[in-house]
Amino acid sequence: MKFIVSSSYLLKQLQVLGGVINNSNTLPILDNFLFELDENILKVSASDLETTMIATLDVESDDNGSIAVPARLLLDTLKTFPEQPLTFVAGDNNTVEISSNHGKYALAYASGEEFPNAVELDDPSTVSIPAGVLATAVSNTIFATGNDDLRPVMSGVFFQFDTEGLTFVATDAHKLVKYGRTDVKANQTAEFIMPKKPLNLLKGILAASDDDIKVEYNDSNAKFSFDNVQLLCRLIDGKYPNYEAVIPKENPNKLIIDRNQFLNSVRRVSIFSNKTTHQIRLKIAGAELNISAEDIDYSNKAEERLTCDYQGDDMQIGFNSRFLVEMLNNLNANDVSLEMSLPNRAGILTPVDGLDEGEKVTMLVMPVMLNS
Repeated sequence: MKFIVSSSYLLKQLQVLGGVINNSNTLPILDNFLFELDENILKVSASDLETTMIATLDVESDDNGSIAVPARLLLDTLKTFPEQPLTFVAGDNNTVEISSNHGKYALAYASGEEFPNAVELDDPSTVSIPAGVLATAVSNTIFATGNDDLRPVMSGVFFQFDTEGLTFVATDAHKLVKYGRTDVKANQTAEFIMPKKPLNLLKGILAASDDDIKVEYNDSNAKFSFDNVQLLCRLIDGKYPNYEAVIPKENPNKLIIDRNQFLNSVRRVSIFSNKTTHQIRLKIAGAELNISAEDIDYSNKAEERLTCDYQGDDMQIGFNSRFLVEMLNNLNANDVSLEMSLPNRAGILTPVDGLDEGEKVTMLVMPVMLNS
């Protein structure tokens, strides 16, 4: 089996696939890339059993065959080459020889048959989503997912498709993000929970793609196809919590403020907050927002005053500053609105501007008890 391929083109594709491979695998074969050659088409796969990614590359060849090549070794080698054609020749002695302009490199390979087969989706439902929309949806929600092994459903992003639009939800029980699009619709209603790892991989690739992404899914697996790449992953099993129930409907107190100013202020003041609770206090009266934090153990404290547009009763509410910073960082607006009802009920953060047509973002943050 022999083929010729450009070094930088191969490296670019393999670096994307390399993200799938775990640092420590239970099956040694998973430390490899699977190369399947069918004349001038080379199909490269990487898998960790849960997630499989397949890229199709154009190469020069008239051979067929399949081999499993050590991923780390191949990537480290390719990174050092300037742009040039490389010739791969797989011999009978279980070594593949790579010839460059200046040298030869031999790697041991395993038989391609040992590599686990990618899942075939039976009777999948399909929806097509523009790459930019999916990339924005993922980056807006993925930061809010949880890391709790005891609640695996919260460690992923909940996809809800229906004929009205698409909704993506993530929560870790302290904060929640709901991202909706009414400009992209599905033919039928469906909901599933996507794990974090494949979404992070997608986020990296989608940024560079302008195409529509074909999403196919059934009860247990999902498949994303675009350009020359396919990503298959197992879905998280379980029922997602009823998130609509925790979003407060009546919020009479509404604060509108410049996002950047608010973010910088919270960042500065939070340096002086308690290192375990990260608690900051928002005290709102009239058109003035007072942000303060105190670490009693070390006698550190800080306070800032900002002008804002506020309608409602004077109130004090405490938040974990890390959650506020994360949320404000992930909004693209110039101004944000914070809606609240009581000091012990969740605050709702939404962008005032900067949204596309048909785009809706709602972020919810749970308050912390203030020591008066």
